[in-house]
Amino acid sequence: MTEQTDVAVVGAGGGGAVLALALAKQGISTVVLDQASGPPQGLRGEILQPNGQMVLDRLGVLQSLPADAVRSVRHFHFCRAGGLRLCSIDYGDLPPPYNRAIVTLPNVAHHAIVAAVQQQKSVTLRYGTSFTGLLREGDRVVGLSTQGPDGVHTIRAKVVVGADGAFSKVREALQIPADLYLYPDGYLIAIIESEEPISESFYYVGHKTILGLFPATGKKVYLFYMIPKGSMEAVKQRGIPALQQAWSQIAPQFTGLFQGLKDWSQTAYMPTGRVRTPTWVADGAVLIGDAAHAMNPHASQGRMQAMVDAMALSDLLPGCLADRDYSAGRLKEFERVRRPHVTMLQELADQQVFYWNTENPLVAFLRDRVFQTLDRNPRLRYQVLSTTAGLRAIPPFSSIDRVIATGFFPDIRAHEKSSHPMSS
Repeated sequence: MTEQTDVAVVGAGGGGAVLALALAKQGISTVVLDQASGPPQGLRGEILQPNGQMVLDRLGVLQSLPADAVRSVRHFHFCRAGGLRLCSIDYGDLPPPYNRAIVTLPNVAHHAIVAAVQQQKSVTLRYGTSFTGLLREGDRVVGLSTQGPDGVHTIRAKVVVGADGAFSKVREALQIPADLYLYPDGYLIAIIESEEPISESFYYVGHKTILGLFPATGKKVYLFYMIPKGSMEAVKQRGIPALQQAWSQIAPQFTGLFQGLKDWSQTAYMPTGRVRTPTWVADGAVLIGDAAHAMNPHASQGRMQAMVDAMALSDLLPGCLADRDYSAGRLKEFERVRRPHVTMLQELADQQVFYWNTENPLVAFLRDRVFQTLDRNPRLRYQVLSTTAGLRAIPPFSSIDRVIATGFFPDIRAHEKSSHPMSS
C-alpha cells in the first residue's frame, strides 16, 4: 500500500508531535509514525521553560493543560551539598506572561499535544509503526517505508522529518554521521508525596553530587539525583534507606520529605547524551530535536529546543511546498536559523557539567564563588536566567563577565536594568 502526504514525520515525541500540530494549523497534510504502542506513560520530570510555554501558547495547548496536573514555580535556590544557600533565581524577573517555570505531572504536556493532533483532519498519527527505510529518486528523498500492525506500507512525501531521537534511524538512513557521546552520569528520577508541600525549587551541588527538588501539583515533589551511568541496579541493591540517607546528607532540611520514597516503582532512570552532526538536512529530508542535537539536561532546554525546532520548520515548510522546492539548499534555512542557539546551549551544558559535577576542590571553590556572585549581581543573574528560560540566543557571559562572575573583579554595571532577554 502506498499513500501520499506533504510531510512524513518519524517520531511522535516532543518535536514530532509539535511539528504535526503546527503543520495541521496550516492545513498541511502530515503522517506521523512512532514505533511505541502509544503516547509515553513512564515517569519523567517535566519542566516547561518559558520558551516551551510560548510554543504551546501559540498552538493553543497551554491553556488546555489540566489545572490539577501543573504547578507554577518562580523561585529556584542553588545550594551547596549540606544545605548552604549559594544563589536564588526568580523567574518573576522575566517579562510576563512567561515569567515562571511550569512543572507538570509526567507526560501531561505531551498528552495534551497528542490529543490536539488527533483532532486535526490533515494529520494521520500512527503508533506501533516502525520506520524501515527511505524512498529515493536519485539523491533526493521522496518518502519512506514502514512496518506496522497492518504490514508494510510505503509513504510518498515531499519532505521526510527525522524526529526519532538521539539514536535516529532516519539520520542513519540519510548517512549523516553523528558524534554521539554518552555522559558518564545519568539521573535517578523520583516522585514522592510530601507531608509539608514545598512551593520553591532547590538544586544542590557538591563533590560529584547533584540533587534537585521541584514542587509538583498538590503535595508531590520531583527529585532528580545524579548517579553513575549503569549504576541504577546497584543503587537498588543498597536499598531505599541508604538512598534516603544519602539525600539527607546533601539536603538535611528535607530529611522528612525523603521518607516519602516507599517503593522503587516511584523511580526511573534517565541516561544523558549529546549528539552533534555536520548537517541537519538533505534533499527532501530534515532532522530535528535529539536526532540533530541531543544535549545534556544541565541546559534545561533539550525538549524545549525540539519544540522550537518544530515551530521554526513549520514556518519554513509552507514556502517550500508552495515553490515545490525541497532541496537541501532551501531546507538549510531552518538549520541556519536554529543551529547557533542549539550549539551555544550544548556548549553551555558541557561547561556546567564540568563545573557542577566536579570532584576538584579548586573548581568547586570557583563554582561556588560564581553562584554567590550571581546572587549579588542582578545583571549577570538575569543573563543566566534568560538563557535557562530559552529566551536568550547568545551565551550568558562575555569574556569580561566570566572574570566578574568569579568575584575577583568588580562590576560597575551590576545593578543596571536588565536588557530584553533576546538581546545581547
